[in-house]
Amino acid sequence: MGELLRDAEIGKALGQLPRWRLVEGGLEREVELDSFPQAIQVVNRVAEIAENDDHHPDIDIRWRTLRFRCSTHSVNGITAKDVRLAAEIDGVVESISA
Repeated sequence: MGELLRDAEIGKALGQLPRWRLVEGGLEREVELDSFPQAIQVVNRVAEIAENDDHHPDIDIRWRTLRFRCSTHSVNGITAKDVRLAAEIDGVVESISA
């Protein structure tokens, strides 16, 4: 579980996650990759991280476009776990799309 972040904490987190936006109580990012296999490679790596962290994002796959949503369902909002996971997703995207 985790403690809900306050609006100011979410704002600070978004300042450190410029590719993410606040959407209906969650952090969202859309990514377009060069190919479908590359997109699936990102999804697979994020899945490994999520399993290790026991914290899972919602992932929407549309050919080369991925949409990630991080929120903590048990508290119905954003926690520090979501911010950490969003940063880890950024790292995966950067390493695979480079």
